[in-house]
Amino acid sequence: MASVKTAISIHESLFKKAEVLAQKLSISRSQLFTMALESFINNNENNQLFQQINAAYEIEPNLAEQEYQERMKDYQQQRMRDEW
Repeated sequence: MASVKTAISIHESLFKKAEVLAQKLSISRSQLFTMALESFINNNENNQLFQQINAAYEIEPNLAEQEYQERMKDYQQQRMRDEW
């Protein structure tokens, strides 16, 4: 994968914590920042997906869907009675 150099400004206290963690993990600061950014992006993508799923479930089923759900509920209840 191609690398791109960039410069960022962060608080000194955060930089020092990153230094300590990178040393503790035996990785470079660049690797640490890359891992952190990948994690942040993945979390953001997951949150967006979660919000889309929640939005889809907020939509009430239309009449045809409600009727279908009732038929399936009745069908499943009948199957359960038949099995017992």
